[in-house]
Amino acid sequence: MAKPVEEMSFEEAMAELEQVVGQLERGDVALEASIALYERGAALKAHCEAKLKAAEEKVAAIQLDAEGQPQGLKPVEGL
Repeated sequence: MAKPVEEMSFEEAMAELEQVVGQLERGDVALEASIALYERGAALKAHCEAKLKAAEEKVAAIQLDAEGQPQGLKPVEGL
């Protein structure tokens, strides 16, 4: 059975999403299987987007000193 999307790393989800897109683009999957693949792909895409947003928020929270070196974290709005 496939690993639950919420337990996947970004890299795992992205790799599987690429596989799903490839299968759907080939068009050699039965209708019911295509629907299931599309749903899985949508969940993988949403998971990847959430992981990227979290990473962007972490990067945005890093404060740099005068020399451009990280000196700490600042609060990010909404967290």
